[in-house]
Amino acid sequence: MTQPVTAPPYRILCVVGARPNFMKMAPILAAFGKRPALHAQLVHTGQHYDVAMNEQYFASLGLPRPDLNLEVGSGSHAVQTAQVMLRFESALADLAPHAVLVVGDVNSTLACALVARKQGIPVIHVEAGLRSFDRAMPEEINRVLTDQLSDLLFTTEPDGAANLAREGVDARRVHFVGNVMIDTLRANLERAIAPRTIAADAGRAGFVDSAADGYALLTLHRPSNVDQPETLDRLLRTVGAISEQTPVMFPVHPRTLATIERFGLRDLIARPAILPLPPMGYLEMLGLMRDARVVLTDSGGIQEETTALGVPCITLRDNTERPITISEGTNVLAGNDPAAIMAAYQAVLRDGGKSGRIPAYWDGAASERIADILLAWLQRGCQPD
Repeated sequence: MTQPVTAPPYRILCVVGARPNFMKMAPILAAFGKRPALHAQLVHTGQHYDVAMNEQYFASLGLPRPDLNLEVGSGSHAVQTAQVMLRFESALADLAPHAVLVVGDVNSTLACALVARKQGIPVIHVEAGLRSFDRAMPEEINRVLTDQLSDLLFTTEPDGAANLAREGVDARRVHFVGNVMIDTLRANLERAIAPRTIAADAGRAGFVDSAADGYALLTLHRPSNVDQPETLDRLLRTVGAISEQTPVMFPVHPRTLATIERFGLRDLIARPAILPLPPMGYLEMLGLMRDARVVLTDSGGIQEETTALGVPCITLRDNTERPITISEGTNVLAGNDPAAIMAAYQAVLRDGGKSGRIPAYWDGAASERIADILLAWLQRGCQPD
């Protein structure tokens, strides 16, 4: 049973753990800052522990320094979740928030929601209701359980409410507000780093100008794609075939680089028309997406961002928890089948690929709607309308 909240200022403990969380939290904190009754406290669990990359993201997004860093670091899903729970329990006692706000679907999201709920502290979930219907994905388990634990749920697309209704979540607790990732994208688009600058910094000046049809952007990190040598080999060979017509910019995730090295596949990304890059900051990735002819990815967030940018996206997965990017956006599912990937790529070259439109409430104001609804909910003592 959650404890009612009756008097401002309301202390909202906002949790980030991994880089996708940073992009979602930045506009929320900015919206809270405009409302004196909402006092945000930021906790970084340290789930993504690359200090340099964290600093880069915090600086580029204008995020304040965390009030507390739990410094959990790496580990198996069970170890990481357990460590977040242990350390977050102490943080709750020290910070005494009126509510805990979590975003997305990483291990920290579920761990902090579970601890808060057991202590009777209301839980708010931003980006609720997304479903891939694939329980083999750890993120899917995190999504489903976090939504069941949450008192107030904010969805990015209409399908989210339908998914939650099937799972027995009271509709009065669910609010369709739009996509905070797109708030961040719109706020930073003019600051995006040009791909030519990125290529030049990597010692390959002129790389993105080497073909009349522009360049392709590749991101790859999911275990289903990179943990098995046969699958990764097949994908990289397909990317090599694409590079024969369209140069490929490839920011290589540390996990993916490690498996490329372990499986002896480095030659497959050493082609002249493939440019491997280190992990990029937010403004660099935004520039790479904005100017790409086509994006190939297994990232959920990039599916949304490419739809917002109107850039064709080929998703290297068999399912997506963001179906609106297919029904309304620029996204096509291709899995890791070379024939399907090449067919989708050829469609881009032939006629520009799939066209789409911007979904409802992907207008840059989702965080403002969240702040208004949250404040009214707190003023009602955490009761539904």
